[in-house]
Amino acid sequence: MRQWLKPDVPGSRLMGWVGPLLVTLFAGVLRFWHLGRPRAVIFDETYYAKDAYALLKFGYEHNTVKDADKLLLQHPSDLHIWADGGSFIAHPPAGKWLIAVGESIFGMTPFGWRFSAALIGTLSVLILARVARRMTRSNLLGTAAGLLLAVDGMHLVTSRTAILDVFVMFWILAGFAFIVIDRDVSRARLARKIAERGDDDGLGPFVMHWWLIPAGLCLGTATATKWTGMYYIAAFGLLTLVWSMGARRAAGVRRPYAGAFAFEAVPAFVSLVILSLITYVAWWSGWIFNAGGWGRGRVAANPVTAFLQAMPRLWDYHQQMWHFHTTLTAHHDYQSWPWNWLILKRPVAFFYTQPSGCGAATCSREVLDIGTPAIWWVSIITMLIVAAWWLVQRDWRAGATLLGFLAGWVPWFYYGLNHRTMFLFYATPMLPFMVLSIVLALGLLVGPATAPPARRVFGSAIAGAYVLVALANFYYFYPVLAGQVMTYDSWHARMWLLSWI
Repeated sequence: MRQWLKPDVPGSRLMGWVGPLLVTLFAGVLRFWHLGRPRAVIFDETYYAKDAYALLKFGYEHNTVKDADKLLLQHPSDLHIWADGGSFIAHPPAGKWLIAVGESIFGMTPFGWRFSAALIGTLSVLILARVARRMTRSNLLGTAAGLLLAVDGMHLVTSRTAILDVFVMFWILAGFAFIVIDRDVSRARLARKIAERGDDDGLGPFVMHWWLIPAGLCLGTATATKWTGMYYIAAFGLLTLVWSMGARRAAGVRRPYAGAFAFEAVPAFVSLVILSLITYVAWWSGWIFNAGGWGRGRVAANPVTAFLQAMPRLWDYHQQMWHFHTTLTAHHDYQSWPWNWLILKRPVAFFYTQPSGCGAATCSREVLDIGTPAIWWVSIITMLIVAAWWLVQRDWRAGATLLGFLAGWVPWFYYGLNHRTMFLFYATPMLPFMVLSIVLALGLLVGPATAPPARRVFGSAIAGAYVLVALANFYYFYPVLAGQVMTYDSWHARMWLLSWI
């Protein structure tokens, strides 16, 4: 039975933390260095920074005056930015509450409203490095996964901007990590129980999946940040059921599918769906228990009555939000379609000015939300490799990576065909799975420990060279990711495609 249990990771457990922590430190330096620059309200920070500040002050999103952006930069604590009434919002409040944490600690400044995004982005590097290590059973490949995420341009920009997408990505990745842990732990528990008790009824023993509880909390929070999380609840719920069936079949259970449905389907549904729903509603507490929010009306003094009173109004609110999302077709200069995302056809300029001080007649300063081409373009190939690997060998790692990628990509095709306005950074939740596909492909290239030494040396050299290319590519684009002042010619040299301008 040992062959279907998780094999141990070669090397010391200490090294399994040293590498991931080092690349996380590196990611943190990149994300926090001059985080308050540019000192401006860039792109959609005009919505989320102010909405987060309103949550601190009122418990719900509040209308602001016309010149609120200017007032925030001139008088960070000025309460005169507020107009009358609650404002209609397009996304749930969880991500904005997290942005508000930074604002509560560091004030209503660019550093304050970007702090939580930088912290969350940094921690996501650690999570991916550890989950990649668990999936590949390699300290080196796990560290490589964290490093590639750390040097992706879109991950860096969304980690340095007060928008919601990096929060969605973080909670989806954290939920996925808990599900992968649950797979290892539950398979080991199933093996022990069968060894002790046998398989008398043909269904196998009951196994509790405790790690799915934090997974449900994370996926509920992802959905409470953006509704994108709903697709991952469905995808990962299906994934856990398939893994349970596979575990019972590998353990020799006579009726593995019936056993998985009988003992594991309902608890998994409760953990991943019901608990996610409870978590989602909990993030709306500020709106539920405070009068003044959009469509909220009066609030009863009794909290139970207030909650019951709020549910129909919250449902109405969600219908309005759904209508907004399904009818948003206004043209935007930086909009793009999901079938163009992987080739980075149309990135988003979050910020652009032409200041002085670069030593040339014309200078440029930009924050361009674009992925590192050496990562995104290569991931197209590696995702195809992973898909073929799963189709041929049904490897669980390839299947999980492919599913995580498709759950963040395919649903947008429906909206794209209906001309819904969308942007490249909507692909942020896909990014960890794109990196995982690269790392899995590198693992195939290097080969297992039993592979011929020549193959492992050659494969390791190619893998190492690729990581160096990705680092160099990121270094080259860094000035237009971090808003550095440069000559116009230097800026233009980095615009590899006309559609990037």
